Amino acid sequence: MLILGSGSETRAKILRAHGIDFVQKRCDFDEEALDHTIPENFVYHAAMGKMKACEAALGSEVPILTADTVVTARGEILRKAKDDADARRILAMQSGSDVSIVTCMVYKSEKKMFVDLSDTVYTFAPFDEADLERYIESGEWRGKAGACMVEGFCKPYIRSVRGYESCAMGLTVEKLLPWLED
Repeated sequence: MLILGSGSETRAKILRAHGIDFVQKRCDFDEEALDHTIPENFVYHAAMGKMKACEAALGSEVPILTADTVVTARGEILRKAKDDADARRILAMQSGSDVSIVTCMVYKSEKKMFVDLSDTVYTFAPFDEADLERYIESGEWRGKAGACMVEGFCKPYIRSVRGYESCAMGLTVEKLLPWLED
C-alpha cells in the first residue's frame, strides 16, 4: 500500500481519481526553513526533506510518495499566502501574467526511487476585481501554493497552458503511473 506523505487533499484527490490505493500520512518537515530562491531547487529540497521525514517516521520498506509545489510569477516564488492581504498581493502578481507552477515528487519503494521535477506554465488574463474579492472571501486559497487554484478560481482566466494540469495541482500523476505498475 502506497503512503502519501502529504496532508494535501488535492494530492489525495488526484490519486483517488486514478484508482491508486493509498494511506495518507502527514510527515513533519519545515519547508519554511528552506531558503532556496530558485523554484526548482526549493521544491526538490522540500520534497526530499518530506521523504526523509516520512522514512524516519514510517521506515523505508513501504512505498512512499512525497511532493512539493511552488508558484512563480514575475521572477518571484509565491508561497502559501499568510492572510487575505498576502493572497491579494500574490494573486495581483499573477493577474495578466505568465505563471509557472513547479512540482517535485519523490516516489520510493524497497526496489526503486523516482524523482520528477515538472512545471506547467499558464498565461492568465487579468483577474476581475469583484471575482477576485469573492475568491479571497471564500478562503479557498488557503493552503494553496501561490493562492492559485487552476481547477477553480483561475480556470476562466487561462489564456494558454503548457504542461500537465496535475502538475499545477501538486502531483504529476501521468509521470508517476508507470512507476506504480509493478
